[in-house]
Amino acid sequence: MRRIMENCCSFGCKEASGKKVIVEYLYLDIDTCDRCIGTDIVLDEVMMILTPAFHLAGYEVVYNKTKMETAEIAIKHHFISSPTIRVNGNDVCQSVSESSCGCCSDISGTDVDCRVFEYNGENYEVPPKEMLADAILKAVFVQNETGCSCRNYELPDNLKQFFKGKENKKCSCGSSCC
Repeated sequence: MRRIMENCCSFGCKEASGKKVIVEYLYLDIDTCDRCIGTDIVLDEVMMILTPAFHLAGYEVVYNKTKMETAEIAIKHHFISSPTIRVNGNDVCQSVSESSCGCCSDISGTDVDCRVFEYNGENYEVPPKEMLADAILKAVFVQNETGCSCRNYELPDNLKQFFKGKENKKCSCGSSCC
């Protein structure tokens, strides 16, 4: 599945001013999901390399990780797909492509699609370091003409299904009472 999206933020675009780089990593699960775990590791490695360069250039760097534990948290952050990486409030990907994610499907007991990253004509469940480094640098140094569009957000059906399934799975009686 592929969707074109408007740049959407949780809060970073309003906070990023002057020489500030805000990198947000939003994910469903970094204990079980191979995509989220792998992306977390790659993003940490990229940030370890880029952060000193940003500091050298006079930028303040803020690096946050947020687990989308509930639908309410996902809505608050205008969460589109897992995993998501934003720089100064803007998703580093211009579109969302997804494929079935066995790990997140197991967590929720439902069929869940998670993000695949498109880079140089290939799809990756875990983004390559080069892709993330390039996307982060472009987000900071290339003027974004579309700006931030935080209006008209609705939690995608795929994520609604994930959170509902996860909640139902907690209940010992199954989904019949919830």
